[in-house]
Parts: sequence; C-alpha cells; structure tokens
Amino acid sequence: MDLNLEKLKRQALDYLASSEFAVFQSVPHSLEGLPLILWDVEREPDYRRFLEVAQKAGVKIVLFADARFEAADLDELEEHLEETDLDRDEQREYQARIRELRRHEGETCGIEMAFDYNSRIYVYETQPDWYDEFVTLEDEIMERISETEDDDSDDSLGGYFSKN
Repeated sequence: MDLNLEKLKRQALDYLASSEFAVFQSVPHSLEGLPLILWDVEREPDYRRFLEVAQKAGVKIVLFADARFEAADLDELEEHLEETDLDRDEQREYQARIRELRRHEGETCGIEMAFDYNSRIYVYETQPDWYDEFVTLEDEIMERISETEDDDSDDSLGGYFSKN
C-alpha cells in the first residue's frame, strides 16, 4: 500500500501542534549512526500511538523530519547506471524503472518522529512503497557498479609485472 505522506505529514504536525509536545524540526536521517529503537509501523502504523508512548513517558520534545524525493536523486542514479557494463536491454529496463519513479519527484518520501527517553532514541519512521522501489533500484545499480569495478581490478596489471 502506498502511503500519502503529504496527508500524513499534515495530520501529524497538526496533532503535534495541538499536543503538549515541543516540536524540534530535525534534518532527515540525522539519527543515522545512533543506537535507535524503531517503532513497528507494519503492525502499528498509527503515529498517535507512538506519540502516546512519548506522552506517558513524560517526554517534552519530539523530533520531526520529512524528506522530499528530488529529481537529483534520480539524475544521480542515471549517472551511476552509465557506469555499469549492462547490455542494452538491461539498461532499458533500469531506465524504464527510473522514468516510472520520476512521477514522484517533489513528493514526501519519508517521515521521522523521534524522542529521547533514558538515553535511548525511539523512532517512528515511514516511507511509501514506491520509495522502497527506489532504494532497491539504487542497491541493484550500485551492486552492478561494484561488479564492474571488481572485473576491472582482476587484470589491473595487464599481463605485466615488475622485477623491482
């Protein structure tokens, strides 16, 4: 199911504005590298339940961040695609998948809410299915690039060796 994160973002911000929480507008992915405890959005997608936990724990500040899907993300992916040694049919298939994702340019592709409690960061994070497709596509292309680089490094000496 593809989420409408624009609608969800507005609802969450309205909910937070009417609550007792102070909202800290955070930068997306600024929590990377920290030990996180993730909310199970698959089984419990309602962000209000997450915020109820924060409220019951006596939390006063909630971090909020949202990310936009930029054309530059897809442009960079196309550049990486050119670095692969895929045949024409494979190139076309990847290009078609990239074109399909272009219709989502400018849309919200991720929402993060978080709070600190007893030196642990609790996080509610969600993204739409189409963004999962982008991440999968990116992983596939980057894997193909590393395969190409591995193939190139196998014969890096080009049949010559040094007697030094």
